[in-house]
Amino acid sequence: MWRQQSFFGALGCAAAIIFTVFGASYGTAKSAGAIFSAGIIRPDRLMQNTLCAIMAQILSIYGLVASVIISGNLKEKMALHTGFLQLGAGLAVGLCGLAAGFAIGIVGDAGGKVLVPSSFGEV
Repeated sequence: MWRQQSFFGALGCAAAIIFTVFGASYGTAKSAGAIFSAGIIRPDRLMQNTLCAIMAQILSIYGLVASVIISGNLKEKMALHTGFLQLGAGLAVGLCGLAAGFAIGIVGDAGGKVLVPSSFGEV
């Protein structure tokens, strides 16, 4: 009989941190381009544009917290359904963090482009 139930819990722990960090890095990178371009054109609005980058970096903290909670409950001998529950929890947190990072990056990039005066056309 296969006695490696803790593997699924460890996989959930890894999925939580890996996917949220991918989402946070995408959101930060996409928002940073908008911050730099808006900082050149409108330097007075620079601090307002950093909000999206900060929000994207908070996502990795959510993944870290979830993986610490999951790893605290890992045991060598545990029920198979507990390992699957930990895998599901890690995937849920990780994939939500990935999707939120993509959304933050897209919104941060679009928000930075709105501040460019040429996007409004001739007034």
